Amino acid sequence: MLTQQDAFGDDGFAGVAKAFRTLGLNDGAIARFNYTRNSIDVDDAVNRLRAQKVPVKAVIMIATDRAAAKFIEKTRDLFPDMIYANVSAVGASSLANELMLLGPRYTKGVIVTQGVPAASGHSSLVLEYKNALAKYATGEAPDYTSLEGYISATILIQALKRTGPQLDTEKLVETLEGMDNIDLGVGAKLSFGRAEHQASHKIWATALDETGTYQAIDIE
Repeated sequence: MLTQQDAFGDDGFAGVAKAFRTLGLNDGAIARFNYTRNSIDVDDAVNRLRAQKVPVKAVIMIATDRAAAKFIEKTRDLFPDMIYANVSAVGASSLANELMLLGPRYTKGVIVTQGVPAASGHSSLVLEYKNALAKYATGEAPDYTSLEGYISATILIQALKRTGPQLDTEKLVETLEGMDNIDLGVGAKLSFGRAEHQASHKIWATALDETGTYQAIDIE
């Protein structure tokens, strides 16, 4: 794993370690390479990866776009078949832009998991999002980050309408926690509860192609 050296990186590492244990694997076998927050100084991580005695086939990256791109740039020739898996926080569009500046071959094997469906898709909510984008942000291309924001705002608006005119924080929270099986047309039902504030646990996986476009891949 390549992780930012802070709470963000620690949380990502803990999540992967938990997944290993769920699969009955030894999480102590995970090699973790850190880089300093707010930097693209990944040289130590690259050197540590190079020094691994066991062949490494994939790196899970809990990193920002420029640091992730720099790590890929510095290791692509060393490991031509490496898989680089990123979480959505990397910023899918910005990572693609960084890698395309380096050249199409740097997009090979780059995966990004998304918390929302394909921004290029045709589900009912995505089409609504595209129409809103064209109307209110002319010239802006569909993007996973803004789509996630649009979905969040749509849920909030529904909650505000259900709460009614006598609005305060507690009433809004109570309304949200009572919203169950919300169907926005994203391909998955969303639900909240007193102990459930995430709404969706579904993950959509995408892989970059040589044109810098994300294509859907099946991970189930």
